[in-house]
Amino acid sequence: VQLQASGGGLVQAGGSLRLSCSASGRPFTRYSMGWFRQVPGKERDFVAAMEASGGRPYYADSMKGRFSISRDGSRNIIYLQMNSLKPEDTAVYYCAATNVGGELLLTTDRYYYYWGQGTLVTVSS
Repeated sequence: VQLQASGGGLVQAGGSLRLSCSASGRPFTRYSMGWFRQVPGKERDFVAAMEASGGRPYYADSMKGRFSISRDGSRNIIYLQMNSLKPEDTAVYYCAATNVGGELLLTTDRYYYYWGQGTLVTVSS
């Protein structure tokens, strides 16, 4: 499956952005999907994920209540709605797909097989 992330940009602290990740190739609904982010020089961090079967999504603690992951299966797109953005949210955001499930695996980047190219989010103070 090929992934294409978009929607990044420059936003002021307290603002919102919605990232999109379009998928092509194999049936999108077979995959669990996740969002990760990375600041240059640092490790890639988990942001949010959702199971292929749907159900309760998973969020990193610092994103709970501010970020929301959703899926439009008919259009093969997943979204990451980001509200109340903070300067520390500045990073390159990546979408990823995997055929594994469960919170432990979906919150760990090495269990994802397919990655998009990343989209830069910059939050100014």
